[in-house]
Amino acid sequence: MGKSAEEREMSEATISTNGLSLSSVDPRERNPPHNDTSAIKQFLKHVGPGFLVSIAYLDPGNLETDLQAGANHRYELLWVILIGLIFALIIQSLAANLGVATGRHLAELCKVEYPKHVKYCLWLLAEVAVIAADIPEVIGTAFALNILFHIPVWTGVLITGLSTLLLLGLQRYGVRKLELLISVLIFLLAGCYFGEMTYVKPPAVEVIKGLFVPKLSGNSATGDAIALLGALVMPHNLFLHSALVLSRKTTPSAKGINNSCRYFLIESGFALFIALLINIAVVSVTGTVCYADNLSSQDADKCDNLTLNSASFLLRNVLGKSSSIVYAIALFASGQSSTITGTYAGQFIMQGFLDIRMRKWQRNLMTRLIAITPSLIVSIIGGSSGAGRLIIIASMILSFELPFALIPLLKFSSGKTKMGPHKNSLYIIIIAWILGAGIIGINIYYLSTGFVGWLIHSSLPKAANVVISIIVFPLMAVYIIAVIYLVFRKDRIHTFVDESELTQAHMENGVANPVGSRGVEIVPYREDLADIPLPD
Repeated sequence: MGKSAEEREMSEATISTNGLSLSSVDPRERNPPHNDTSAIKQFLKHVGPGFLVSIAYLDPGNLETDLQAGANHRYELLWVILIGLIFALIIQSLAANLGVATGRHLAELCKVEYPKHVKYCLWLLAEVAVIAADIPEVIGTAFALNILFHIPVWTGVLITGLSTLLLLGLQRYGVRKLELLISVLIFLLAGCYFGEMTYVKPPAVEVIKGLFVPKLSGNSATGDAIALLGALVMPHNLFLHSALVLSRKTTPSAKGINNSCRYFLIESGFALFIALLINIAVVSVTGTVCYADNLSSQDADKCDNLTLNSASFLLRNVLGKSSSIVYAIALFASGQSSTITGTYAGQFIMQGFLDIRMRKWQRNLMTRLIAITPSLIVSIIGGSSGAGRLIIIASMILSFELPFALIPLLKFSSGKTKMGPHKNSLYIIIIAWILGAGIIGINIYYLSTGFVGWLIHSSLPKAANVVISIIVFPLMAVYIIAVIYLVFRKDRIHTFVDESELTQAHMENGVANPVGSRGVEIVPYREDLADIPLPD
């Protein structure tokens, strides 16, 4: 005979996953009454991961590419920021959903799904992405120290390693207070740009036109657009977000998973909307000031070669003589707070792909030393302008790296093998793949046409051009083949186990860590990630 509703409810309450027994949880606590107060409390419990991830959208790399876009193209590239952050919201929510529904983050699923040689290649590419994301943070912090203490940029690059280790050490004495302080400083910079907008009054019609009318005019427009996308949509952020959500307890039921996904979407949407406004403000202020009729010759020279190190004059109307100090403090906070997110991302990537765990300071020291090397060489040879160009190059590297994190995320979150009934809806699949294919297509087009154009106009001897072509063209072919392989490879490993299978295995076998019919352990809540310094 069938079970009564009460018996079924009590059976569900005995489900145990990853050693976390739910048998003692009252069903009424697991399914609280629907009212506004309980919904708000549940939402607040999920707040944290999205805001921590959003810090990466306000790092020195974003500021540098925003400054370049505004100085070179005024408001014409604002549409890239809008599309980039809409796309970022979609894929960040997919990363969060993947973690919530599977109990594993993206790096762990890549390790399970792909063959060994593919797994190691994806791991190396993910590590390169973390290093490329760390370069703007190193240089941005060095610029801040240069403004504050007038020390050479290359010296500031060396000091950034020590400053980051000091910041990570201070987390032991109150990380929430420390991150709150950093957030306040970053929003101080945002407030300065918003205040400057009210002073310079960028033309609203031109700003709106730049947001909604796609346009690429000028030789550097495509490169600047790709750099903007690379600075906005970063591969390591996908690994990071899918892991951060595992620090929150989710009820192992369809309703609990759906609620958690919705809360994380709302939180990410709010955080990225703030990031969108700040990025728009930076571009609009830069474009208005650098194209003003009364611009002095000295400021005009700065606009022609605008870097993070010379951008404080943009805030002079609001802050006066103190503009450089306030700007430098906020820039320092931006670089250091972004470093924390990069350190976490690197830790999850190494743990997920290789099952290697390192202390945070060890992980940060290793990444930072690797990132310091090119930053130090370029800052010594090219000075501030060379270091600024290196930030643009790092952002472009991130854009080219994106497919190797994005494609696995789209496939895992859209397939039943990993998500079961929680897979993406058809509309989300279509939108995400269209945007993803657009970004990947732009990258491949720019990669091929840019290199061919460089060969045609190169002043090197023909023999040197032939040698470079022999090396580069096969690498371009490998890049395209790798992207095609990831797109069309069929997922083979099933990691989703239906809740009915989970209950049946628990009732029949009495196991503490239930295993489904496919032999895959289900881990809906991760004790090893519960110590992430986020609000409870």
